[in-house]
Amino acid sequence: MRDAVKVLKAVGDRNRLRIIKMLEQKKMCVCEISAVLQITQPSVSKHLSILKDAGLIHDERSGQWIDYSLCSEHINRYAPVMQDVLHTWLNDDRQILDDREVIKTLCREELCKK
Repeated sequence: MRDAVKVLKAVGDRNRLRIIKMLEQKKMCVCEISAVLQITQPSVSKHLSILKDAGLIHDERSGQWIDYSLCSEHINRYAPVMQDVLHTWLNDDRQILDDREVIKTLCREELCKK
């Protein structure tokens, strides 16, 4: 039951849902996610840590960046089911649609050098 609770708590936050929906579009670094959510990088990192602990996302180093993406491994049996469900949910939500438009305009090189 512990894994199920982790997954449900992880998706029980608006910003974490937005992060998951962004990562459906592409891999992103903390700077990019912070720019879309308009919250601090430490806050984004905390959200990412919760999502990672729940088995919903993973990270990998890509040059100077750490890229976050949806987890394709089966860390637990609940995370993949939740990813499948979320993939079909919120696709017509105004905030999610706005986030997708912002993502298209991001330049990580510019964001990360600030």
